[in-house]
Amino acid sequence: MRRDITLGRWKKYASISQQLHITRCVTSSPKSYHCVPPQHPPPPPSSLSLVKFEDCKHSKAVGFESSDPNFSVRPDGSVYAEQEVANLSEPIQFMVTARGGHDPHIWETTVKLALFGHQPSVPVSQVNIYKLQSFTLAWDSNPRVIKFPRKHQKSSSANGLRRQKRDWVIPPINVPENSRGPFPQMLVRIRSDQDLEKGIRYSITGAGADQPPIDVYNIDPVHGKMFVTRPLDREERASYHLRAHAVDMNGNKVESPIDLYIYVIDMNDNRPEFQNQVYNGSVAEGSKPGTLVMQVTANDSDDDTTANGMVRYRILSQTPHMPIPNMFTINSETGDIFTMAAGLDREKVSQYIIIVQATDMEGNLNFGLSNTATALISVTDINDNPPELTARTFSGEVPENSVNVVVANLTVIDRDQPHSPNWAAQYRIASGDPQGHFLIRTNPINNDGMVTVVKPVDYEQNRAFMLTVIVSNKAPLASGIQSSLQSSAGVTISVQDVNESPVFPTNPKSIRFEEGVPAGTTLTVFAAQDPDLFIQQTVRYSKLSDPANWLRINRTNGQITTMAVLDRESMYVRNNIYEATFLAADNGSPPASGTGTLQIHLIDVNDNAPVMMPKEAQLCERANPRSKVNITASDADADPHVGPFVFELPSYPPSIRRNWTISRISGDYAQLRLRIPYLDAEVYDVPIIVSDSGNPPLSNRSIIKVKVCPCDDNGDCTTTGAVAAAGLGTGAIIAILICIIILLILVLVFVMWMKRREKERQAKPLLIDPEDDVRDNILKYDEEGGGEEDQDYDLSQLQQPESVEHIISKPVGVRRVDERPIIAESQYPVRPSLPHPGDIGDFINDGLRAADNDPTAPPYDSLLVFDYEGSGSTAGSVSSLNSSSSGDQDYDYLNDWGPRFKKLADLYGGGEDN
Repeated sequence: MRRDITLGRWKKYASISQQLHITRCVTSSPKSYHCVPPQHPPPPPSSLSLVKFEDCKHSKAVGFESSDPNFSVRPDGSVYAEQEVANLSEPIQFMVTARGGHDPHIWETTVKLALFGHQPSVPVSQVNIYKLQSFTLAWDSNPRVIKFPRKHQKSSSANGLRRQKRDWVIPPINVPENSRGPFPQMLVRIRSDQDLEKGIRYSITGAGADQPPIDVYNIDPVHGKMFVTRPLDREERASYHLRAHAVDMNGNKVESPIDLYIYVIDMNDNRPEFQNQVYNGSVAEGSKPGTLVMQVTANDSDDDTTANGMVRYRILSQTPHMPIPNMFTINSETGDIFTMAAGLDREKVSQYIIIVQATDMEGNLNFGLSNTATALISVTDINDNPPELTARTFSGEVPENSVNVVVANLTVIDRDQPHSPNWAAQYRIASGDPQGHFLIRTNPINNDGMVTVVKPVDYEQNRAFMLTVIVSNKAPLASGIQSSLQSSAGVTISVQDVNESPVFPTNPKSIRFEEGVPAGTTLTVFAAQDPDLFIQQTVRYSKLSDPANWLRINRTNGQITTMAVLDRESMYVRNNIYEATFLAADNGSPPASGTGTLQIHLIDVNDNAPVMMPKEAQLCERANPRSKVNITASDADADPHVGPFVFELPSYPPSIRRNWTISRISGDYAQLRLRIPYLDAEVYDVPIIVSDSGNPPLSNRSIIKVKVCPCDDNGDCTTTGAVAAAGLGTGAIIAILICIIILLILVLVFVMWMKRREKERQAKPLLIDPEDDVRDNILKYDEEGGGEEDQDYDLSQLQQPESVEHIISKPVGVRRVDERPIIAESQYPVRPSLPHPGDIGDFINDGLRAADNDPTAPPYDSLLVFDYEGSGSTAGSVSSLNSSSSGDQDYDYLNDWGPRFKKLADLYGGGEDN
């Protein structure tokens, strides 16, 4: 059942309460009950009202539960305000559930608190209950009946006009969510005034009835009772808009549709849900109290306009509890976390774990629902720890002349965040190195300072260095932090002496000399100095590079003398400078050496005569203004030993000056022309004397070949004239023809001689022609011993067997793999007695073809037989040669040729064995 309690004015009490007495009689129907109006006097002013429930068995064990934690119902039925609630400018509605001691069923009723009349907003509180003034309670014992509105008209007494009253305003229907039934549960009754006159059928339309979600509400078409069929969830749908219809039995509309607004009353059935289970925040160490760290947020699906959806936050725990257990606080309404105390130190605690609880019902732990989340707060680093060197003094050593060598390592301690600007150290040399020999680099891995040599040090100048080093961070120190006394230290670096290379004081060294100085001239002394002043060492000199091999250096004192004449015009001289490189080495351990370059600037002298150009020219046989030759000269010397040049013709022979003339054009050019009107076409050698401008001047007699030829109208030589001018006259042509005839005769004689020798070679059986000189025909190939007589070999094994019986007579099973098989032999081509040189290729090809088709041919042997000559050679044995009986030639000189020709000397020379 539903009850509306209206708070109105009460004259006697500051707050009024009324006992609601509910009596239920158990009948055959579980829905039938009877409510009896209350007969008891009002309760004390400390309660708002009194709700009493009795069953027909008069059971006293009845329990009440309120859906609103702001209000509670005690066992006697008294309704109390547990805490101060919102102002009563809007009605407050909640549900009261009653449970009987011996009945498993439950009963629910809705209690609505509202101001009666226009009363100011007054808070309701259990403690300040007296502040509720002029309240009255009313309870409707029957369900609400909603009638279709009627329009009444009233006649005016003056002019007969009718005044129409305004339509009824249908109040909304409130249904609590998550109701436990039983269902269907009646909400209201829809009724038409015409239901007494005719049969009326009622229906509802809209979302929740005939539209999705379907069948949430239904209506009894005859009695107009409207029911809700299942529990509602405000978080799914907070309100419904339905329309009620009334029609007659024929379906004709009887009443205009009325709008029904159903609001689902929120219950606290959802816990607050954090957006994240883990929140990450950070705060700088040393932050002041009240510094914002982070924000956590939880959402409640319940109505946030009521206490069901009002979330409040609090911190449950903090880990670790350093330096105090409550380092942080949280804004209960916004979820902002702030620092509560000073003392955050990253070097002691780098992270805090905060457990945050969110509770609805405005944080009421007795009635609200809660949830938790974790907040991880990282303490970020600030530069509150300056770097500190681990020692007051450091030491190292360095060899002299070394570069990019680490000579000392400085260690430092910094408690700030590693590998951050607050931790990274940078070193500076404050004093002790005015010339900048050292630089300190930071090791990015361990933050150490590496003292490095960047400029060579000299043991002879500085044997040790005393450095003062200061260390700091890349990031500046935080405000209020003082620099440590351990931020500076002294570094002692000892210099080690090493054997240094000799050094030429002037390198390269330049000297000036005139070219042409004779060999043996002393040019200079190119000596080096040994930097090792505290060690007695000897320096020796040698030559490394001398392209023209002109110079010599004294090994002990470095004196440079010439070995040849210096020539400025040599190909080894560049821009008048000749360069040579020398080496100076000491006798230290280990030895050291240095190089020096000597540059000789050669001064030019007039030692080259000019050379005329060109060497050949062409002129017309008849003198004309265009027939001339431009000549010039070149000189290898330099200015002022070159031009202007002087060109002149020699006085001898006299024909030169008679036929030719030279005229000067400029200092470097002159013209050669014919002096006579006509000159025969021929090649003439014209001598010209050219002199330079040196002091003294040098002259050169040069020859220019001038081709005189007939010319056409343009002054160019004709073809016939060019041939004649080339010197090919009648005598030259005859000489050429005679040479050609002689060459042909020599070729013919050579051919005839070759044929004669070929015939003699075929006719004579001797291996060596007696007419040939042995000295011109013996070729040395290798030392092969004294001949066949001195060998112990059985040469018969190398001869071809003459008959088949020789092979057959062998014992069974004894056979040489290089013997020819006993079958018919193939026919090989017969070599002619006098083969023509052109037939040799054909003969060889035929022999190869026959060998390929011969079954007796290899592979039984590795030799290919191209021609078989029988059991002996037609040339006979060399040992059959005897000394010539003629005394035409003396072969005694063969005895002088050594042991290799001893046999020939015995045969022909009549040696000691003769």
